[in-house]
Order: sequence, then structure tokens, then C-alpha cells
Amino acid sequence: MNNGIIILDFGSQYNQLIARRIRELGVYSEVLPFDTSLEDILARNPSGIILSGGPSSVNAENAHLVDRALFEKGIPVLGICYGMQLTTHLLGGTVKKGEKGEYGKAKFEIQKSNTLLSGVSRFSTVWMSHFDEVETVPEGFAINGTTDVISAISDESKKIYCVQFHPEVSHTEEGSRMIENFVFNICKAPKDWKLTNYIDKTVAEIKEKVGDQKVILGLSGGVDSSVAAVLIHKAIGDQLQCIFVDTGLLRKDEAEKVMKNYGEHFHLNIKLIDAKDRFMTKLKGVSDPEAKRKIIGNEFVVVFDEESHKIEGAKFLAQGTIYPDVIESQSVKGPSAVIKSHHNVGGLPEEMDFELLEPLRELFKDEVRKVGEELGIPHHLVHRHPFPGPGLGIRILGDVDEEKVKILQEADDIFIEELYKNNLYETVSQAFVVLLPVKSVGVMGDERTYEYTAVVRSANTTDFMTATFSKFPWEFLENVSNRIINEVKGINRIAYDISSKPPATIEWE
Repeated sequence: MNNGIIILDFGSQYNQLIARRIRELGVYSEVLPFDTSLEDILARNPSGIILSGGPSSVNAENAHLVDRALFEKGIPVLGICYGMQLTTHLLGGTVKKGEKGEYGKAKFEIQKSNTLLSGVSRFSTVWMSHFDEVETVPEGFAINGTTDVISAISDESKKIYCVQFHPEVSHTEEGSRMIENFVFNICKAPKDWKLTNYIDKTVAEIKEKVGDQKVILGLSGGVDSSVAAVLIHKAIGDQLQCIFVDTGLLRKDEAEKVMKNYGEHFHLNIKLIDAKDRFMTKLKGVSDPEAKRKIIGNEFVVVFDEESHKIEGAKFLAQGTIYPDVIESQSVKGPSAVIKSHHNVGGLPEEMDFELLEPLRELFKDEVRKVGEELGIPHHLVHRHPFPGPGLGIRILGDVDEEKVKILQEADDIFIEELYKNNLYETVSQAFVVLLPVKSVGVMGDERTYEYTAVVRSANTTDFMTATFSKFPWEFLENVSNRIINEVKGINRIAYDISSKPPATIEWE
């Protein structure tokens, strides 16, 4: 990285959003753990530094701090939420525990404008998430805006700016303007982040790194692994060997589609491994979602390891790791909480003797999709909705068996088919069907039925941090319900999930 924006991560759930907002402006951004040394930060020659939010308190005994010298290097700094409190604390102001805190939307009033707030309305809505608050500002700082508390401060002579709210979230009405002001008007960052350059650079790097060695890649059919496979194949051709493991927990006909789309169309070498029976045996009688995740993840590694050792001359293992995975794995070392385990994130298992190749690790999901299209992957494949690593194993609540998997595959396929038929698929962010461990009485024809309940789930989101349920026409939902009940033996009742995130999650498990 050179002349980009560094975001120091204090455990905020919005760190990825900050980085994405900046990249959307055509400027490279990178998220680093808060305790990255000042030497390492300066080595990247950043145009600006952002101190993120986080769950800690600057007054806590084990508070997450940075080197005070960071503010003395002449590099513009923007403190957000905890970043504002941290800046205040380190530079001689005071931070106190709030009486009630501020969470959600608040009315922001500019008291004294500055470069960060240039062009921002005097009154606007902002998004708050804090309990501590600034009591007194450091010497030389001006109070630029307030909500119920001091919410914007700055020392323009030192190019230090702070806000108590989150400009990176869409709920902050004029947050994008503030970020743009910081990146271009304050940091003077170069607008040179282009994905076409990224492809050419990455292909050249792969060629140099791999040489004449072989590369193994676990191809899942998802966007990330597929784009990684095509990108690596562009660089080294038949030196790439893909392995597709059919866990029995995938979408309907997924194995057949992967072999056709990427084997026949892109001429990738793909070895198909039918491991359905192995996974079903391991999952028998297991209902806890976290236990299922770990079983599926561990068995996948075992199967993949067995097959990879059958390929002679393989030195590298490629993964479709993307930048959010990197950020999350970094954050585990810091203050943020683990929500769920991932089986496909992180480094290599100790027993797997390969060098890791991760060509997408600097990209966000939307950037991966753009790279995929640049590489010629069909639009409908690049824009597939996310699919969980453990597959249908977690969308079947309770214990898993072949019958339930078959039922869910058929129901889910109908829902997705109807979304495409009605030109709705790309209007929503993630859509799927969940099978509940609940049976109820129904009537079909003159016969009594006693079958499962399924839940149709569809969510709209820009960042997957927050989401709302999709507001489909009733006629559409009625048609989906009728088709599933009439065509899928084993389901006699359909519910539609109208919960948002938070408090719910997008996925069910």
C-alpha cells in the first residue's frame, strides 16, 4: 500500500464499512489491528489514518490505546466514536461515563463548521452507538457539533478531526460527504484504486510466486472460490487442480452445475469427490448449530487433505479468502467478539504441508464480483447470493438427514427460481428457505397430512451488518408458498420471516 487510508481497528462492527466506503471513492484503504506499531503504520506511507469505534472504554484499566506520537507525524487523523474518545484522552481532554448513552438515530447540529463538515447541513440525522462521552476537549480543539453531547471536535492546524457518531453507516444522512471531505479535502489521497490494475498485477504476482509448481484449490461453486479459480487459471493454466467436495449439503444439482460452468466453460481441471455419506454419518443425531459447523468444517478438511495428497507435485493451496475474512481474523486478536465459527477462514491446518495462495485477500465482496465479470464469468454466477460454508447443514434446524436435505433443496430451488422469473433475485441481497424441526397438521385433498414447516427468508442490505426483510408483493409470496407446498413432499406449511438484523441474523441456525 502507498498513500492510502489506514483504519486502526478497535473492535467496531463497522470497520469493514469504513474501508468499503473509502474504496468506493477510488482510494485504497486497509484495516489494521489497533496495536500495529507506529513504525509499521508509517512504513505504509498513509495519506490519512482513521481510528475506529470499539466496545472498550478509554478509562478502563486495560484500555486499547495507540502511541501518542501518532498525532505528531503530520498525518491527518479522523477519530470515530471510540476513536474520538481515545483522541481526547491521549491529548489531554477528559472522557466520562455517560448518564444514559446514545444508541440509534440522533439529531446533529453544527456549532462551528470545519473542513470535515464542509457542505453538511446545519441539522442532520446521525447514527450513534456509545455510552462514554467527551467532557472537556483537549487544548487547541474546537467543538464543532453536538447532539445531546459533544459530537464533533477538531484541531484543524494539526489536521485532527473527531466525530462521536458513525459517518460510515447509511443511517448517518450526510456521512458520505464527511468521509469524502476527509479523504480528498483533508488527506489529499490519490484516486488510484482500480480493479483492472488489480487483475494484471495479481496475475503477474501469481506467475512469479508459483513458477512451474502445481496449485490445489477447493472449488465450492460460490463467488469467492470461483473467481479465485478463474484468476489463478488465467495466470498458470493447467498447473491449477481444483477439488470439488460434494458434502451432500449443497444447493440442488450444485455438483453438476459446477462441473459444467467451470469445467466445460472455463476448462478448469476439477476433481469431483462424492463425500455425501461421510458427512451424513458424522452429522447423525447432532442438532447444536455450532457443533454442526465444526463437524462439517473438520470433515471437509479431512476429505480435502486426503485428496490433495493424491496430487503429485502440488506446492500451493489456493483459497478464496477475501478482505472481510482477513479483518475478522485480525479482530479475533483484538477486542471484538466472535459471533460464530468459520471453517474456511484463516491459515492452513498444521498437518497440511502447503504454501498458501490467496489472490483475493485484499478485496471486498463487491470488488470480487467486479473482478469476476472482468474475467468473463457470467453475470448470474458472479451475482449469486452468499451461501454458508456448512451449507444446508445449518439451514436445517435440529438434526440433519438425507430426507430433510432433499426436502430443503427442492423448496429452496423453487424459491430461487421464482425470484429469477419475477426479476427479483438481484433486488435482494440474500434469499433462501429454512427447514424447521416442527411438524403440524394439514389437509391436502381429502387427506390429513403431518409434515414440516418451512420458512422463506429474504433480506436486503448494503453491508450485511444491518438488514431489513424484503417487502415482496403478497401475490409473489402466495405463489411461492403454493408451489412449495404442492410440489415438495414433506412440507405443508410456509412462514415468511419479517425480522430485521439486528436483533435477528440474516441466516438461520
